[in-house]
Amino acid sequence: MTAYLNALGLICSLGDSRATVARALFAGDASGMVIESGWVPERSLPVASVKVSLPEIARELGQQSSRNNQLLLAAQLQIDDDIQRAIQRYGRDRIGVILGTSTSGIDEASRGIAAYLRDNQFPGDYDYQQQELSAPANFLAVLLQLSGPAYVISTACTSSARALLSARRLLDMGLCDAVLCGGVDSLCKLTLNGFTSLEAVSAQRCNPFSCNRNGINIGEAAVLFLMTREASDDHSIALLGTGASSDAHHISAPEPSGRGAKQAMQQALDNAKLKPTDISYLNLHGTATQHNDAMESHAVQGIFPDGVPCSSTKPMSGHTLGAAGALEAAFCWLTLSSENAEQTLPPHVWDGQADTDLPALNWTGLSAPLLQDGPRRMMSNSFAFGGNNVSLIIGDGP
Repeated sequence: MTAYLNALGLICSLGDSRATVARALFAGDASGMVIESGWVPERSLPVASVKVSLPEIARELGQQSSRNNQLLLAAQLQIDDDIQRAIQRYGRDRIGVILGTSTSGIDEASRGIAAYLRDNQFPGDYDYQQQELSAPANFLAVLLQLSGPAYVISTACTSSARALLSARRLLDMGLCDAVLCGGVDSLCKLTLNGFTSLEAVSAQRCNPFSCNRNGINIGEAAVLFLMTREASDDHSIALLGTGASSDAHHISAPEPSGRGAKQAMQQALDNAKLKPTDISYLNLHGTATQHNDAMESHAVQGIFPDGVPCSSTKPMSGHTLGAAGALEAAFCWLTLSSENAEQTLPPHVWDGQADTDLPALNWTGLSAPLLQDGPRRMMSNSFAFGGNNVSLIIGDGP
């Protein structure tokens, strides 16, 4: 069954609307990556933060008040008209909410615990519900008074890619007629310090697949799709194929040969009934760590021996962790949409110094054209701790 991605709301360091994000994305604009202090003791690090003011959460939902949910609310408001039309058409009990996150409201929880240790009591605005992993889906379901399935997937950096995969399954099984799906993660000290302790964070803008790469930059984002079985009146962009694997190689390091990554990519192609030569662009996981980029290079060469235009967009958006899979699927969506006025592909932003120990990939530069011969299909990769791998194929629906 074809699952159409009929509406998209998103906010990240590139902008707070489809139009602003698209302009920055296709221009290769990494100005949203800014060096800041205060996240990790005695270090200043590049982070891709959202700088605009976020909408306030209503007082009656105060127990769900967190920056994570504010980001999600900003994305939801962009597509509220589409959501209300879906409610009128399908009913509130036939619309699901499936989201991915890794942080939820842990930043508010961390501040609450710090206050408790200092004052022997929690601050007045602290509520345990803020930090539950289920908080984003609960918040959105209550906000919109939806009574369909509502849950959160938390598989680290594949969380929101898996949310899209799961949303499609709900439509396939007839449990929903529409699903709000995507992901959200906010910047917080816990994740910045955690990745720093793993020696995985770069002190400069990340440099994926370069011989000089030395780690990730972390960002924040919220992405929300409205997925249904029917195309919208404006376009027919769809989730055509999904693939997932779990190679369980190591708690944090990827399997070096890319075996699990190749399985996910091949499953996505098989699920979409496509060949590698049908893919016109690949959005790489591309974290700029030594091990991820090496593994992914081998995996891509294995699936695409004839090459495929590809790029990592993380130097612009940062690695948004639980939101990354949905955000990079959204970049593919934008590439196919009318927001892409010049019909170009997202460029690969790096220093241009290839790691000659890795298979050579076909990097997109500024203004690389989106080829228009036949249906347009794009793949997006997401790989996570524990050997959790997901590939999605976004393209023109039938």
